[in-house]
Amino acid sequence: MRRIFLLLLTALSLKSLAQYPLELASPDQKIKVSIYPDDQLSYDVFVDSQPILAHSIIDMELYGEVYMSHILSVKSTKARTVNEPIIAQVPVSRKNIPDNYNELSISFKNNFTVIFRAYNDGVAYRIATSFKDSITVVNETADFHFVQGAHAWAPIITKRPDQDVFHTSFEELYPYKSLDSIGKNDYMYSPVLVNTFDNIKVAVTESDLDDYPGMFLRGTSSNGFQSAFAAYPAEEKVVPGDYPQKVVSERAYYIAKTKGTRSFPWRALLIARTDKELPTNDLVYRLAAPSKINDVSWIHPGKGTDEWIIDVNLFNVPFVSGVNTASYKYYIDFAKQFGFDRIMMDAGWSKTTDLFAINPNINMDTIAAYAKAKGIHLSMWTLAMALDRQLDSALKQFQKWGVDYIMTDFIDRDDQPTVNFYKRITEACAKAQLMIMFHGAYPPKGFNRTYPNNITREGVLGSEYNAWSDKPTAAHNCILPFTRMLAGPFDYEPGILDNATPQQFKPIWGKVMSQTTRCQQLAMFVVYDNPLQIFSGNPSQGYLEPAFMQLLGSIPTTWDTSIILSATVANHIVTARQKGNDWFIAGICGPNPKDITLDLSFLPTGNYTATICKDGINADRNAMDYVIEEKRLPANDTMQIHLAPAGGFLLRLKKD
Repeated sequence: MRRIFLLLLTALSLKSLAQYPLELASPDQKIKVSIYPDDQLSYDVFVDSQPILAHSIIDMELYGEVYMSHILSVKSTKARTVNEPIIAQVPVSRKNIPDNYNELSISFKNNFTVIFRAYNDGVAYRIATSFKDSITVVNETADFHFVQGAHAWAPIITKRPDQDVFHTSFEELYPYKSLDSIGKNDYMYSPVLVNTFDNIKVAVTESDLDDYPGMFLRGTSSNGFQSAFAAYPAEEKVVPGDYPQKVVSERAYYIAKTKGTRSFPWRALLIARTDKELPTNDLVYRLAAPSKINDVSWIHPGKGTDEWIIDVNLFNVPFVSGVNTASYKYYIDFAKQFGFDRIMMDAGWSKTTDLFAINPNINMDTIAAYAKAKGIHLSMWTLAMALDRQLDSALKQFQKWGVDYIMTDFIDRDDQPTVNFYKRITEACAKAQLMIMFHGAYPPKGFNRTYPNNITREGVLGSEYNAWSDKPTAAHNCILPFTRMLAGPFDYEPGILDNATPQQFKPIWGKVMSQTTRCQQLAMFVVYDNPLQIFSGNPSQGYLEPAFMQLLGSIPTTWDTSIILSATVANHIVTARQKGNDWFIAGICGPNPKDITLDLSFLPTGNYTATICKDGINADRNAMDYVIEEKRLPANDTMQIHLAPAGGFLLRLKKD
């Protein structure tokens, strides 16, 4: 009788779980999630008791009309609290990362589980399944329904005329739009940054993407987004041209075939009450699976050069410049003189479709020997389709040349097979002890924690666009730390030394200029997260300005600590970063001038030798105008700095 009573009590308890919300709060109790395991699983999010998201649906459909939401019955719940440090193997923004959250796992009788986490700076959930056999995922529903009056910086994809919307290089602008103006045919990649009616910032993205397609978002013509996924490629074809690549010509009815017992990617909401809280929010990294590489001693972050953006248009040299041995030796000398670790040999060193068909103007043995003698590493560009075909033999050849990282380009997809391509290539590079950077790629989304040799990625509208468009504006540059950077480090490739005002700017191939001041180009090396920064300027101009180049060359690319001192999306950002006893403080602004008061009271007590590079008095008319000064400063001092329109500054502080 007692056993029957207990079973009845348990049944009533589980029934009540389906009727009333389950509650989860952040460790500081300021962010709360209400979860409704009703006819459909949904959740609400509150920040400081104010509703941010309401009735946002979670569901998954498997082949055979199996829905997670079908006869939703709670089997059990499990709560836990975690407060542990993460030591970053490659400290993109900080070395010691606190990982503190409350978690609630809700298991249902139909072999589905949903795991929620609440952090002090965000909320995340993921679906898990426990089926014995493999499963076919037809679709997943991730609904993000915001309260009324929200807007978003929305990277809406420009559909290519001959391919579906899921073919993209993940390189768009971020126009500011009301959510109800974004329709069902407007597809975006993440992160998408939402500004709620009371100016709470919420970045919607994902983490721990593995054996599963990436999540796109599309509008609902109301006040939210719905997930969208590239269906599995049923047929592919090769698009010919200078950079051939595989595209999907026909898609299947499902998005993934995968293991029946597994966890799916995290759906993450990064939350900030003020703009300056966002750029250092590394929730995506914290959610990712821990590193699968134990020994990372061979992973060497640093700075490199790239010649592609300026089209190897050198001057003041005694040789014909171009993709040839003499030009690369020149780049090696430049790297050695100004403190760079490596040079990139970009597209053109070989036939794009054959990594062993070397450009006849290049002697790789000569270049490799010269680089080794100078202590400079080589980095090689590859076409993704060619690298995939020639992977084993190519990696062996790169090792012989002293290459320490490679770039692979023109991927432009994130369906399930493509996501698995990233993993397979990265694992092969790890075995060969090579770092890798992906271009034409989706953001890392935590992959750089799991595989730290994937040192960085593109997935950003960066410097190269100056060669053919006017898209990389100062306002765009001031949006990236609050959007793209939240999903992991990115390869913008700053450092253009031919600078113009927007009125003077023209996109000219071979003579590429920026729409920012010289100092904004310099400041990006500190403001933007990237353990492997690439200098895209013309070294011939750099040789004429040794003090500027020595300062640029002294900037680290990994950091012990990062602090955002001041920030407003699309307007400006001022970032302070620590490396050992030294600090680097840098700021950039949008199209309007900005006066910054630097309060240095956050610095450890002591005196510092300060080197400051700031916009010159005429930088509003001649964007190449700058001043370098040195002075001594105590830790409790303040400084006034004026930024020209589209301007910037860099302050290097060395402790006495």
